[in-house]
Amino acid sequence: MHTSFGPYRLPRTIALVGKYHSREIAESLSRLAEYLHQRGVSVFIERETAEQVGRQVDLSRWVTCGFNDIGAHADLAIVLGGDGTMLNAARRLARYRVPLVGVNQGRLGFMTDIARSDMLTCMDDLLDGRFSAENRMLLDAEVLRDGREIATNLALNDVVADKGAIGRMIEFELFIDGEFIYNLRSDGLIVSTPTGSTAYSLSAGGPILHPTSTGIALVPLCPHALTNRPIIVNDRADIELRIAHADDPRVHFDGQVTLDLQPGDSVRLRRSEYSICFLHPPGYSYFAMLRQKLQWSERPKGT
Repeated sequence: MHTSFGPYRLPRTIALVGKYHSREIAESLSRLAEYLHQRGVSVFIERETAEQVGRQVDLSRWVTCGFNDIGAHADLAIVLGGDGTMLNAARRLARYRVPLVGVNQGRLGFMTDIARSDMLTCMDDLLDGRFSAENRMLLDAEVLRDGREIATNLALNDVVADKGAIGRMIEFELFIDGEFIYNLRSDGLIVSTPTGSTAYSLSAGGPILHPTSTGIALVPLCPHALTNRPIIVNDRADIELRIAHADDPRVHFDGQVTLDLQPGDSVRLRRSEYSICFLHPPGYSYFAMLRQKLQWSERPKGT
């Protein structure tokens, strides 16, 4: 049974998670922590974030802790950075059901929808309960070798099996709910959630799925046969990739965690029992975000 979120409770304790190795984060994090404190909120700073920004800002006034303590004690987490920072925080906090708010410090930011310049204004709406909650599904992945589990992981965006650094194609066998679907010779295969449909999958020609839709996209990377097209399956499907032939196969989780594979290995994927709750500011629209980020409002040149 998949977890779900109703209206979020007004936060008394908020954790701040920032992009590592970024000087721009230090100023935003310091201003945000001070503002939340003035509003009577207890502030946690994620440990690795604090280690980075602490060289530039005095964070001795705030509690520094790891993701486990954030999960146990924080009412929500504010993520300062880009989508990569959000992906890492989401995987680390999924099991704790901690809602996430994204402040975009980067350029694209499909998941971090509060602009840095609007950060403090939006905090009033957040603390007064005017944000809206949206659930996002995750993928559970397990890797099997000789019938034994050798690794597990979560992914909010996608799980990608590919050929690795060597130029030869990889060959998969794809099974859905135990049924053989096809042999695929390609550079790899992307298994994407709706959230991940605007990431690597989009670049590979996959469809855009609304984040609240119940589907999983299977998108081949440069398939040898042009008839191998993207497929969308139900989110209750059990998906299995068996590595038939490959020189240097690998599997990637959200583009951040990588595991080397061997021929004969299987990667099994299914919808996770956990969900991620994103909190959006008033007026948020997924399609408005797409129009802005993908420049859909631009008129064709020459017209």
